[in-house]
Amino acid sequence: MLAPGSTIGILGGGQLGRMLGHAGTALGFHVHIYAPDAELPAAEAATHVTRGAYEDAAALTAFAAAVDVVTYEFENVPASAAALLNGLKPVRPGVKALDVAQDRLTEKDFLRSLGLHTAPYAAADSGATAEAAFAALGGREAIVKTRRLGYDGKGQVRARNAAEAAAALRDLKAPCILEGVVPFAGELSVVAARGLDGTIAAFDAAANVHREGILRTSRVPAQVNTAVGAEAGRIAGVILEALDYVGVIGVELFLAVGGALLVNEIAPRVHNTGHWTMDACAASQFEQHMRAVAGWPLKPAARWADCEMENLIGDDVLNWRAIAAEPNACLHLYGKSEVRAGRKMGHVNRLYPLGGLP
Repeated sequence: MLAPGSTIGILGGGQLGRMLGHAGTALGFHVHIYAPDAELPAAEAATHVTRGAYEDAAALTAFAAAVDVVTYEFENVPASAAALLNGLKPVRPGVKALDVAQDRLTEKDFLRSLGLHTAPYAAADSGATAEAAFAALGGREAIVKTRRLGYDGKGQVRARNAAEAAAALRDLKAPCILEGVVPFAGELSVVAARGLDGTIAAFDAAANVHREGILRTSRVPAQVNTAVGAEAGRIAGVILEALDYVGVIGVELFLAVGGALLVNEIAPRVHNTGHWTMDACAASQFEQHMRAVAGWPLKPAARWADCEMENLIGDDVLNWRAIAAEPNACLHLYGKSEVRAGRKMGHVNRLYPLGGLP
């Protein structure tokens, strides 16, 4: 168990790193950010900042020497960087979680190996294999996704027939996975933590709405029956145990027509759909993560309020004055200097009494 005054290193300097930094310093830790970017929202919440490339072995080695444990705020940390650091200091969550989550095909195979359900899928790396993959999925509508580096709807194309699937492969210019479109009643997610001692604490499932591939709102509690909520937490626990995971994970799910839960993807980090925990729970997902990576006991994931989290995308943030005046609104801004379309600038948690979510 790391004592207060220890240093937690974070790979990545975006808004998730910023909120992790705030949580870490509140617990008495020093926070050291390592990232290559010129603008680092996390820098304002850090004790130390290193701007360095993830391919710079010397800079990574110096970073490791300055910290007691390493974590990451995004799942596309190069595997070589994570492996180098893992030989010098504990990396939590581990490298295995990155290996699984960085490749959609590897991820789907991993989930199926655990007996979990997913949408039907098939791999493709050319126009010809795309047509074969489309046929293998029954010749029905599919989503063509790059196996690596896609996020917020990027690297994804909907294909209604084999010709469109082949064209998508040519346009994306990368190995892909085709996922069959499954009729679903809603999109859910569960954010859960696993401590160094193996303890698991899962927050309540959230109901999510995406537009143009970007999360817009998360509402808790999700309007699902108790059995579905319990199954969502069980699924997260199965994944955490299989990865020997330490930290917070986000698990995105489809609630299929009929009530079955399909795992869409996992994110080995704190997650946008868990931002509601910052104001509606005794400990946020960010505090839970820092507790876990430091070897501290997890806090209960109990919720004391209902909540709707709204992402502030692009010009949405210009409404900050009105939001700040709302009596039940908790505003969180990320300190980004430039407002751009599609850019996450902040979020707002609107709180309601238990049972009072409109």
